[in-house]
Amino acid sequence: MKINFKNLTVQVIIGIILGITIGFIFPEFGAQLKVLADIFIKLIKMVIAPIIFFTIVIGIGSMGDLKKVGRIGGKALLYFEIVTTFALAIGILVVTLIQPGSGFNTDGAKGADVSQYTDQAAEASHGFMDFVMGIVPDNAVAALAGGELLPILFFAVLFGIATASLGEKVKPVISLFEKLTDIFFAIVNMIMKMSPIAAFGAMAYTIGNFGIGSLVSLGKLMGSVYITMFFFIILVLGGIAKFYKFNIFSFIKYIKEEILLVLGTSSSESALPKMMQKLEKYGCSKSVVGLVVPTGYSFNLDGTSIYLSMAAIFIAQAYGIDLSFWQLATLLGVLMLTSKGAAGVTGSGFITLAATLAAFPMIPVEGMALLLGVDRFMSEARAITNLIGNGVATVVVSKSENEFDPNGYIETEEEVDVTSSHFNPTVEATVK
Repeated sequence: MKINFKNLTVQVIIGIILGITIGFIFPEFGAQLKVLADIFIKLIKMVIAPIIFFTIVIGIGSMGDLKKVGRIGGKALLYFEIVTTFALAIGILVVTLIQPGSGFNTDGAKGADVSQYTDQAAEASHGFMDFVMGIVPDNAVAALAGGELLPILFFAVLFGIATASLGEKVKPVISLFEKLTDIFFAIVNMIMKMSPIAAFGAMAYTIGNFGIGSLVSLGKLMGSVYITMFFFIILVLGGIAKFYKFNIFSFIKYIKEEILLVLGTSSSESALPKMMQKLEKYGCSKSVVGLVVPTGYSFNLDGTSIYLSMAAIFIAQAYGIDLSFWQLATLLGVLMLTSKGAAGVTGSGFITLAATLAAFPMIPVEGMALLLGVDRFMSEARAITNLIGNGVATVVVSKSENEFDPNGYIETEEEVDVTSSHFNPTVEATVK
């Protein structure tokens, strides 16, 4: 079998393998290569705010029918709440049954510094009213400049609704935004050329800084998290996909490049722009993609939900704290709030965990130190689960609204390269 080294998927895989190798052989050098991943993440974040703003405005504005906007938004939010609550409950159930924290030595948590996470959690203020107030920006331009996802979503929705209500006279604005979106996606295509280097740097840092040996001490928790997320994707998301008549394995194969990118960078946000393009080519309408995907990155974090519930109870088990049924129900309620609005960037799950424990004092927040060494490894699993979950949600909403073109993506004997901005599946794909 001939390997195409020009293919982005192949390049990212090579980058990951080289990163693991360098991190293992030269750990000190590997730990310094995090800067490569950081630069890539910053480049992606540089374009995310305008892309989200333009795509939401285009999606809502081009619909014209405000009832349709409300219906799609309502369906998306209902789906997000049901599926993420299910993910939280599954996490609690599995970690309660497996008991990975029982008998764990908590001496490693003594003296460890988790202040950077607890401080950021305190600043985030995950109380309900603070959460609601945080959605409304003090200054829309400042929110765009600062890349604050929820305020950008709020302002973009208002802008889109206003655009839709004004009808034909604002069509030139929609047209301008579409052209600007094309420019930003062209920038994304340029940035994506660096993704193998970013994956190399991120993996070299992870292995060099924490070492492969760090996986052993918390292997039971990691194994539980990975297995839970795997079965969640295959059984829960797969079941949803089957109900809406598409195949989860085919879909995962279709977005394999985005999954590998997330695996390398531990950030689902790094794949957001390309994921939106891919979903449109898959058959989802531009308007649904523009509304559902950005919203899902704040409200539909399935992987983060599973991780938060399992990590919190793992800490309780490690400290010998037996939680009653009502305490578990209370924890579930707290997690339903704190899991919303967590960004798709590396480390956000850990910060959200700090906010959860701060709101649920039965579990000691210092127990987070037990997870410091392996959180990075688990962040990859939750980011991939978040990515797949948002993709499935977008297809589901598109199909339920009859906004899905079944001819948008046709499986081919040999996978077509969809990284090119000139790719047109209806023209270039060849049916098996």
